[in-house]
Amino acid sequence: MSSYNFGIAIHGGAGTIEKTLMSPEREMAYNRALQNAVDVGYKTLEAGLSAIKAVEAAVVDLENCPLFNAGKGAVFNSVGQHEMDACIMDGQTLNVGSIAAVRNVKNSIILANLVREHSDHVLLAGDGALEFAKKFNVEIESDAYFHTDQRYDQWQKIKGSDDFQLDHTGEKKYLGTVGAVALDNKGNLAAATSTGGMTNKKFGRIGDTPLVGLGNYANNSTCAVSCTGSGEYLMRAVTAYDISCLMEYKGLSLQKAAEFSILNRLTSLGGDGGVVSIDQDGNIAMVFNCDGMYRASRNQNHNAVAIYR
Repeated sequence: MSSYNFGIAIHGGAGTIEKTLMSPEREMAYNRALQNAVDVGYKTLEAGLSAIKAVEAAVVDLENCPLFNAGKGAVFNSVGQHEMDACIMDGQTLNVGSIAAVRNVKNSIILANLVREHSDHVLLAGDGALEFAKKFNVEIESDAYFHTDQRYDQWQKIKGSDDFQLDHTGEKKYLGTVGAVALDNKGNLAAATSTGGMTNKKFGRIGDTPLVGLGNYANNSTCAVSCTGSGEYLMRAVTAYDISCLMEYKGLSLQKAAEFSILNRLTSLGGDGGVVSIDQDGNIAMVFNCDGMYRASRNQNHNAVAIYR
């Protein structure tokens, strides 16, 4: 048996999640979706595969679920389209693949991983990323595939205005951005994050998710981090790398670093959100400064799914 306490943690977004507004059926659906995704990732690790494979598999599962703001459940932008961002990072090599403002790709995280493996670039965007996708026969879907009534209704409320909204703000509290972090049995870390961004976003807005060190980061010497929440604030706080730096230069534990970054730095800027993270000893920290975060984690010793604080 490996001496590494291999494990995985995932999230499906953080923000205003009020138990009083959640039906028992919907809560059960979220719990089931989170359990499925964390199981997919964990079984990948259990089979002796890499952390990169595990986070990719878990995020693909979340992207295929219409409950989350990524892949099939992505929100509508100002012109009624779905634009996806994603990032995946290998903590052993620091190799990263990211895509931004990409349309019609079924699984953005698969495309991001292909950028990591088969290009000399870190980030591809828009039409160029789509051109790259076609080289590798990445699965493409019509706009209809990404249409869900709840996202459409959400967009209709602010369509035509200059407003945009986080997936978890406004009258209906639908959550977004998905992510996963993992430690494999060889001691390697990885992180993956995927999102449909903000409802009614304009001007090709890109958030924290595809930007290395902002919404996603992995480094074997410290930790792997996936962020969710108000992207503009996570970008200003350089949150994912901030947690790694607090461990590397200040000697903080993963839990303390995540708490300082989210509860102090992000909060002082006025941002809301959270992270799932794991270090090289397999310690998992899931920290958020809002009402809730859809989250799950699993290793040899525990298996947990949670929504509320």
